[in-house]
Amino acid sequence: MKKIKIGIAGVRGLSALMGLNEIEDVEIAAMCDLDEKHLNDAAEKIEPDVKKYRVFEDMLESDIDAVIIATPMQCHVPQAIAAMEAGKHVMCEVTAGVSMDELFWLCETVEKYKKIYMYAENYIYTPEVQLVKNMVAKGLFGTPYYAEGMYLHDIHDLLVYPDGKTSWRSYWQCGKRGNFYPTHSIGPVMQWFPGDRITEISTFSAGVRNPYGVKQDSGTTTMCRTANGNLLNIRTDCLSPRPHCMDYYQLQGTEGIYQSATYGKGRLDGDVDRVSLNSNKTENGAMDWEKLWNYSDLLPEKYRNVTEKQRSAGHGGGDFFIVEDFINAVRTGVQPELNVYKACEWTAVGLLSSISVVNNGKTMQVPHFREAMPLEEKAVII
Repeated sequence: MKKIKIGIAGVRGLSALMGLNEIEDVEIAAMCDLDEKHLNDAAEKIEPDVKKYRVFEDMLESDIDAVIIATPMQCHVPQAIAAMEAGKHVMCEVTAGVSMDELFWLCETVEKYKKIYMYAENYIYTPEVQLVKNMVAKGLFGTPYYAEGMYLHDIHDLLVYPDGKTSWRSYWQCGKRGNFYPTHSIGPVMQWFPGDRITEISTFSAGVRNPYGVKQDSGTTTMCRTANGNLLNIRTDCLSPRPHCMDYYQLQGTEGIYQSATYGKGRLDGDVDRVSLNSNKTENGAMDWEKLWNYSDLLPEKYRNVTEKQRSAGHGGGDFFIVEDFINAVRTGVQPELNVYKACEWTAVGLLSSISVVNNGKTMQVPHFREAMPLEEKAVII
């Protein structure tokens, strides 16, 4: 089996390190970062002989087969395009891009160069999300029609670097209105609506109430309608004072409901992932809650058989399985489930929300990202 050589752009890409190390015939051959100290520190965690680069394009000239892009979000599309032009496969961190035009360019580049592009939306790979996905497939919730996802993460301390300089997050994340970071919520809930896609969105907020001098709303709620008539409620808040709650979800179907822990798993007694199903009503015919993990036998087999090393990669083994799927896609030449079109659809929800929220929740149409998309559809329809 041919060894696959990986280049990592950005020290945050080390989150994939443990997963990559557990896959046979994969070598982390190169590392790139503008900050020389961070680069050297990161390289020590990989191996002494890893090639180090300050310039991304220089790394692309090496003999790597694929690149993991974990740089600031405004770099994602330019670097992904450069990598595919250089003949490299790409796994890219969220979000996919920072403008609608970038998303169209990204699709065009994948189609032109026929390279693997995988969206690194790792929340999809958590055991809870995968378990609910299998429960949906088994029909335990009946027909799902409504879902919620929340990403509540106070990041005000990241607006300025430790040296006092303004962080990129002050501009590309918190320097704009709307839901700038929706995909950790959208990705998981869309796993429970297979074959569906988001067609329109409306975003509302309570306005800008933060004391940090940035434009980001103090919480946004984005309502998404899908092609099959399902409804998603996506909430993001990254500046309000509150504990982290970065993975809250709910799924309502005709035969039952799933609701995740709300306040951070294990922090409050009784705050656990739970389900309530029509098939398990009490003796008097009422519905009641039971633990999600009562259905652990429906976990995908690989999660039930996860090794301790795979689990230690993060998210209950999810951070290993996402990397494994990328490597398998590179080996087979078959685009992964988390392809460029899903990356662009989910990212577009956030980009279009910035227009919606300043126009009193105006409904915005989400383009149908797909292969050979007609030119007239590559537009923002107001």
